[in-house]
Amino acid sequence: MSTKVDKLNRKENEGFRIMGLPIGLFAIITVVVLIATYMKVLPGGMIGAFPLMMVIGAILNEIGNRTPIIKDFFGGGPIVVIFGSAALVTYGVLPETSGEIMTSFMKAEGFLNFYIAALITGSLLGMSRKLLIKAAVRYLPAILGGVVTALGLVAIVGAIIGYGAKEAILYIGIPIMGGGMGAGAVPLSEIFGTTLNLDVTAMLSKMIPALALGNAIAIVVAGLLDKLGKTKKSLTGNGKLLISQEKEEVKAEEKAPVAIEYKLMGIGLLLSTTFFAFGKILGEFIPIHYYALMIISVAVIKALGILPEKYELGAFQWFRFIMANLTPTLLVGIGVAYTDLAAIIDSFTFQYVILVAVTILGAALGSGFIGRLLGFYPIESSITAGLCMANMGGTGDVAVLSASNRMELMPFAQISSRLGGAFIIILATALLKLFM
Repeated sequence: MSTKVDKLNRKENEGFRIMGLPIGLFAIITVVVLIATYMKVLPGGMIGAFPLMMVIGAILNEIGNRTPIIKDFFGGGPIVVIFGSAALVTYGVLPETSGEIMTSFMKAEGFLNFYIAALITGSLLGMSRKLLIKAAVRYLPAILGGVVTALGLVAIVGAIIGYGAKEAILYIGIPIMGGGMGAGAVPLSEIFGTTLNLDVTAMLSKMIPALALGNAIAIVVAGLLDKLGKTKKSLTGNGKLLISQEKEEVKAEEKAPVAIEYKLMGIGLLLSTTFFAFGKILGEFIPIHYYALMIISVAVIKALGILPEKYELGAFQWFRFIMANLTPTLLVGIGVAYTDLAAIIDSFTFQYVILVAVTILGAALGSGFIGRLLGFYPIESSITAGLCMANMGGTGDVAVLSASNRMELMPFAQISSRLGGAFIIILATALLKLFM
């Protein structure tokens, strides 16, 4: 039996593949889906939306991840999927009916909330409890330093150049610092739209350019910080965050690989959707957006160690399944249902580029300075607590750490993307109340 499995595994690694499928089989599937789409017989609901969005997402993701410059400086696949799918519908390459099916699936049928619930629950419950607790003592203040400096600078520069301090904070600073697309800009646009009674699509269309450009600048700054560390060696630990030589470094607990269990994944599905429902319940009594309340609930449960570890594992496995298989699918939905290309094109002005760059620099400077006061090497603190807050989530973390040659700092980058992004959602809710 093992010999047969080994042979299958060897075959699986042969040749070019998309979504794990041989190119020939993927092409046949694509042709079938597109024929149904252009004949306008593609079923409504998820039965039609899933194959169309998965096929489009896989193709555009492959293009983005293989295109020079785009893959190195602009986030690769995710950016191409979002803008490419938006263009396909905006310029009539895909029939109008297919756009309606995908939009309904994202909004009316709740795929967006389904994905976000899995992301929040699984990523937080899957994090090391020791890492979560220890990191909060020193690392979160470093994140806060970067956030305060970034938002302060973008507000000042926004006021000086005529963009507006409030607008610069809400539509440029907050989205950039929000932890990426799925757990950052998307829920933020929902919060902004709900609170300000504005169109969610318009909100997201204002935020996405900031994310894309901010991610690119963050990657460039990471490379420059690496070069600075080679010149000013006192500023860097060459991948080590803490200056102290004691064993204070916060490390993820090393665990033996755990086999995928389908029953546990089902439990993870139940937990993620239940936590989402719990956030909605709390939202009826607490004047905070239910996304933020859900995040707080999951973090508290994790910190207190209430859930048995096997159920946390189930939530993590479900999250990994959703992220590995449906992230490009979600990005297609974001492009089709939430991205207004005309508004995005209009956003790219000299003012806009300056404000995005100021936000990134503020994040790096603030987190580096506060990190140094807390016993961190400034460059490592700037990269993890600053730039990994200002990039596009998980893909941005990889790009930033690769550019700075500090992949060993991934656990801290993940804290920035997960907990830092959660903090920004809570902060955005509070700022909206203040600005209203």
